[in-house]
Amino acid sequence: MKDGFIKIACATPDVKVADCGYNADRIIELIKEAHDKGVKIVCFPELSVTGYTCGDLFLQEALLSAAKNETVRIIKETANVDIVSIVGVPLVVCGKLCNCAVVINKGAAVGAVAKKNIPNYSEFYEARHFTAADELCADIMLNDEIFVHLEDTVFICKELPELTFGIEICEDMWVSSPPSERLARSGAVIIFNLSTSDEVIGKADYRRTLVKSRSGSLACTYAYADSGIGESTQDMVFAGHDIIAENGSVIAESRLFSKGLIIADTDIKKLDYERRRMNTFTASPDMKSTFFSLEITETHLDRYFPKTPFVPSDKKQLDSRCEEILTMQAVGLMTRLRHIGCKTAALGLSGGLDSTLALIVTVHAFDMLGLGRNGIHTITMPCFGTTDRTYSNACTLAEVYGTTLTEIDIRSSVMQHFTDIGQSPEIHNVTYENSQARERTQILMDKANQLGGIVIGTGDLSELALGWATYNGDYMSMYAVNSSIPKTLVRWLVSYEADTSDGKLKKVLLDILDTPVSPELLPPEHDGTISQKTEDIVGPYELHDFFMYFMLRYGFSPSKIFRIACIAFKDEYSLEVVMKWLKTFYKRFFAQQFKRSCLPDGPKVGTVTLSPRGDWRMPSDASASIWLKELEEIL
Repeated sequence: MKDGFIKIACATPDVKVADCGYNADRIIELIKEAHDKGVKIVCFPELSVTGYTCGDLFLQEALLSAAKNETVRIIKETANVDIVSIVGVPLVVCGKLCNCAVVINKGAAVGAVAKKNIPNYSEFYEARHFTAADELCADIMLNDEIFVHLEDTVFICKELPELTFGIEICEDMWVSSPPSERLARSGAVIIFNLSTSDEVIGKADYRRTLVKSRSGSLACTYAYADSGIGESTQDMVFAGHDIIAENGSVIAESRLFSKGLIIADTDIKKLDYERRRMNTFTASPDMKSTFFSLEITETHLDRYFPKTPFVPSDKKQLDSRCEEILTMQAVGLMTRLRHIGCKTAALGLSGGLDSTLALIVTVHAFDMLGLGRNGIHTITMPCFGTTDRTYSNACTLAEVYGTTLTEIDIRSSVMQHFTDIGQSPEIHNVTYENSQARERTQILMDKANQLGGIVIGTGDLSELALGWATYNGDYMSMYAVNSSIPKTLVRWLVSYEADTSDGKLKKVLLDILDTPVSPELLPPEHDGTISQKTEDIVGPYELHDFFMYFMLRYGFSPSKIFRIACIAFKDEYSLEVVMKWLKTFYKRFFAQQFKRSCLPDGPKVGTVTLSPRGDWRMPSDASASIWLKELEEIL
């Protein structure tokens, strides 16, 4: 359970209605199978020992006695298995029959919880047999040596107190004020639901939405174990729709009408972080605690970690997201232009990805305002590192969008500046590079004044995280439309624009996408191609965006980020390469905060931004030593 990962499972066994011995056999088999696969907690459906659809047989002493006996057998036959099992059993409590979940751990029934909300509408008539057990507290003898205490409780691991869970049963989830709300406030980070939900058209989508919603609103993992094949089909059909959702996202789900296990590696540390981050999450630990025991081992991770967490993997979802983001960026700029009564804009166009996206957004904003695109003044400023390819693409892009293109060659201006400050043009150091970036920014600012417009910023979120921007240079503007867009997403937004375009525009956008990322501040190669490739210097942006996402969004430790990055990129980068660039990320991130402290205005579009007025407030002189030391200890 290193780094907070724990493997949990939902199980849908084959059942025979009222055949407790058969059902117990199937439960024991699945418990052992789950254990063999590294699962630490497994949850079974509602009334899984008897079957849910027993009807009036629940009033028969023979069935209730068999259910208790077979529960004892499950406890004994899994005593040497290092796992927590949650099974559904009908139990008589204070003379009333209750629909219960019994928690089994290392040869004991460590606790039990009873269903609070008893449905008695439509096809459900549970009130005919069961009593709601709100606030009920009692000891129940399963046999002469094993008893279980029934009480609302949060279950806590003795060896790992952060591992906590609560239980609700079927209908408890569907009501307006579910028990899971109190359980989560009392500290449960995992909610298990033992359920039997009959299948009707459209219900699976609603059920999935409800599970996702509960996990999101409670900042928890919600594991829903559903009854399936074997339950009586006299009037209903049951699909065994098991779902595990974590903080609003489904991380495991069964096919309808299947049986067996679904397994997920849930991250309890991530959930704890989310609750700490949200000061509106109310903690009120007013529920009693029940303890269980597990051997603490490192979880073998089978979980999928997306290489591009800022970019959806589903093409349809990606297209929808791109359209939404471009609209948000454009609306942000449109609102600013309208507020200041501005009808012109100045934008430095290099022929690279960032300035291309900034132009796309500006075009959309001007179209929204009904302003002519000739009010967008695109300015190309070739200098020592400009290649024919990027220059040509910048000019073509300005032309096809119908903007006003101005070319200002800055070579002579920069050479004069070198003379003024005593900089040799033969020394290609940081002064050589930054002088070009600052000259371009000065021209843009002055042209904006001359035109009565504003400068549109082009720098992106990844550059801000790495500090790959010239102070008082290319990241300074009057409105920074890309400031919360990471480089991996910039590429997809430009690609989306290309996919929705045709002709000359489509062709130039595709060529820009195929051009290496570069600030073009050093002279080209002898063949005229780009010599200064950003990713050769600071590292692959897909790695840095991955590091940035999990550091900023969930507060992951360096060792945890390294671990999951090695899993996500196992086919692309060696462990040594991942470590090299992760160290680079932390060093640059901490050293470059001073640039982010004076970031221009720009729209937030995702959950990760670095605005000093919004999501990220960090002192510019903070030390990275703790983070780097942790990485050194891995080696």
